[in-house]
Amino acid sequence: MLTRASLFCLTIALAASANAQTVSGEQLFKQRCSSCHAVTAKDGPRIGPNMAGVIGRKAGTTAFPTYSAALKKSGLTWTETTVAAFLAGPTKVVPGTRMVVALPDAAQRQAIVKYLATRK
Repeated sequence: MLTRASLFCLTIALAASANAQTVSGEQLFKQRCSSCHAVTAKDGPRIGPNMAGVIGRKAGTTAFPTYSAALKKSGLTWTETTVAAFLAGPTKVVPGTRMVVALPDAAQRQAIVKYLATRK
């Protein structure tokens, strides 16, 4: 039998879960990616390359000065599928990449990829 306290905790947990599911790709990008990556074309690179226009671009081809040799030689073209796979496990997709931060949550990855597709 649920006590009043446990019902309250359950309600809070469900509300938090629902809220997490409604977080936009833009919000997730700001939370998870913006400390390293810009997403506005006029901004320069940060610790990592600028992500504006990433969908459709060949990997390692912007003016970002410190791409790893592995990424430059990867032959990847960034599609929604390849970006999602890279975010799931950067070092698995491109061994030797300098990006080591993965995004394990599939829904968050998808939201960020959809957001990146809108950034030209």
